[in-house]
Amino acid sequence: MADQAIALRHGLALRLSGPGGLYNLGNALGLLSGVAFHVVAAGAVGVAGWAAARQYFVGSLGALAITVAMLIFFWSGEQYHKAWAKGAPPDARLNRLGDISSGWGAMALGLGLFLMGQPVLAATAGLLHAIGKFGSALPERVQIRLPFEPGVFRRVVVASRLPALAAVVLEVWSALASSDGHGAGAGALLMLCYGLWLRADIALMRS
Repeated sequence: MADQAIALRHGLALRLSGPGGLYNLGNALGLLSGVAFHVVAAGAVGVAGWAAARQYFVGSLGALAITVAMLIFFWSGEQYHKAWAKGAPPDARLNRLGDISSGWGAMALGLGLFLMGQPVLAATAGLLHAIGKFGSALPERVQIRLPFEPGVFRRVVVASRLPALAAVVLEVWSALASSDGHGAGAGALLMLCYGLWLRADIALMRS
């Protein structure tokens, strides 16, 4: 039993040692918390759990686009995990595959946010994030011809997180001021997700 526990801890440590594991841990926490809080909120107005969950994932074209984005992000996180399985430097092909798929995920996310009336977040968390990821995926022979340092694209990805993170911080502050425990809890968990994603973004700079 002790050996199994040690093996489990070792496997978990390996999974979280690279950017892919951090991305997908954040993705999983964000997904589970989002569904849970949506179901609770919907239940308060008489919407059943399964119906609320279905509404969360495919209740509108915007929700469907965000669901597609989440699936793509999970897949790209796995590519990063494989790329960094042996540490730095990563497997260049798999790392680039993670960047490209993340870029498409960001485009789908931006579309979903725009359709749900969030144009600023669509432009930053969606379009700006996609530019950073697609730029990071450019072949080295192309990047060395650019008039600026290639690492700029990684920093663009980090910058794309900041408006959404600022919005979450304001939401938590507002929830605390109004004694809304559920809102503050959801916001705090989302801040944890952003912390994991940012840590993964920064880890990718080593590539």
